[in-house]
Amino acid sequence: MGNIKIMNGKKSNPAIIIMKREIKAYFMSPIAYIVTGLYLLASGFLFFNTFFLMNRAELRNFFGILPVTLSFFIPALTMRIMAEERRSGSFETLMTLPVTEFQIVLGKFLAAFISGGAMIAPTVFYAFTCFLFGKPDFAPIVCGYIGALFLIASFSAIGLFASSITKNQIIAFFTAFAICIVLTLISNFLIFMPAFVVNVIDYLSAYSHFESISRGIIDTRDIVYFISLTALFFVLSVRAVKLSGESK
Repeated sequence: MGNIKIMNGKKSNPAIIIMKREIKAYFMSPIAYIVTGLYLLASGFLFFNTFFLMNRAELRNFFGILPVTLSFFIPALTMRIMAEERRSGSFETLMTLPVTEFQIVLGKFLAAFISGGAMIAPTVFYAFTCFLFGKPDFAPIVCGYIGALFLIASFSAIGLFASSITKNQIIAFFTAFAICIVLTLISNFLIFMPAFVVNVIDYLSAYSHFESISRGIIDTRDIVYFISLTALFFVLSVRAVKLSGESK
């Protein structure tokens, strides 16, 4: 991990140091390029299937399946972020440094969020293609990417939590994937629910809130949902790191 650096007579923010360390380690490993490549392959197929076969210059199908694809690929990005520290024994070294549990989690969360954003960044090419060959609505595309960032933040927090409670990356992946996919698909089962719980279940659905944003409507209820979901799993991650540190 290295010591906390001193710059201009002041201590650098430990969370930023951890974030930079994680991003560097991530992009120096083949995992970043494998996961990003597979994601672009899957999303590219969905987009160009619509573009060429259906002859429509739009991103509706791309955004329609985005919560499902991110439910898989964000946990793949985050599964090692804390579990590897615990498996290799470097977590103990990290806890001896002058950093708080909050700073550790914040640094790793920011790294996961930035990595997730970098993963979907090349898909902006799809939007340029649509504007080049068609006349799609601008607002839904912009809002779709804003919604994607909210999804990445929430799923990154979930993935970080899953990775902080186990040393096994595979367990971390499936735990995060299970939580994300349930939050994504839960609205599909509303027809089987009693009427009095439909509103509650619909509010818990990440897909419903993302869909609302991707239509070009920025509703404070959707923003509050994603912020609350991210904050919940962020706090749970801090708690898990604290308990792990106390048990050493």
